[in-house]
Amino acid sequence: MGRLLQFSDVHFGCEHGRAVKAALDHAHAAPPDLILITGDITQKGRPHEFAAAGDWVRALPQPVFVTVGNHDVPYWSLAARLFWPWRAFERAIGHPAHDHEFKSDAVMVRGVATARGWQARLNWSKGVIDLDQTRRAAEALRNAPIGALRILACHHPLIEMIGAPVTGDVRRGDAAARIFAEAGVDLVLTGHVHVPFAVPIDLSDRQSYAVGCGTLSHRERGVPASFNQIEWDAETVTVTAMAWIDGAFTPHRTWCLPRRQDTRRVETAPDPAVPGELEAAAR
Repeated sequence: MGRLLQFSDVHFGCEHGRAVKAALDHAHAAPPDLILITGDITQKGRPHEFAAAGDWVRALPQPVFVTVGNHDVPYWSLAARLFWPWRAFERAIGHPAHDHEFKSDAVMVRGVATARGWQARLNWSKGVIDLDQTRRAAEALRNAPIGALRILACHHPLIEMIGAPVTGDVRRGDAAARIFAEAGVDLVLTGHVHVPFAVPIDLSDRQSYAVGCGTLSHRERGVPASFNQIEWDAETVTVTAMAWIDGAFTPHRTWCLPRRQDTRRVETAPDPAVPGELEAAAR
């Protein structure tokens, strides 16, 4: 029924040049229904990095959907961090930083910005998702086309992978993930940790999953440069991590995830007009 490619953490400025070119070639060899890029397209948010990132994004087969990451803030400009953290990203990439979405009969993606220009803790690289963001995204997901794969896309993992080399440490992340699952999400797709993974979101047996993507940069953390290929039909979502090994991308690890069935029928899908219990109770 559908196929998408997820790229993440390309980090132009320290990108893996051969892998980035090969990923572009792979996308053109068999164009998917959607290409999704989950943040950190630059390393320091410098103009030449954004220019290179913009050229690469525009060279990909359409449609393309891009979310922001913590490295997409102008790293050396305190004024830009405080007052217009996403202006350079939006100008270079042509995608909004907040509340954007892609929708077709086969798949719907809602983007949420978990990165911040600054925040009231020492490590500004960590993630935040606030209640207003969560409610707006949950409402959008409840209104997805019946039968479409429902995806929430952000940079930081809302559900942490045990043993990951770094953490997203997303404030309110676990609660938001359960609200999105309640709203009908199939997948929460993220980057940041540079390691692919797929884990269930702990909410009954509704079969919603947190899926992480590797990096296309030289900032590897024990895993080769990689991206995710995601395919789905009526029963299964298959996530394949395509890793750069011996000068080519090859399937490295695969997760076959049973697909939730309630969102495929009007009678059982979350009510588009009524927030779920977790969403309504959130404070």
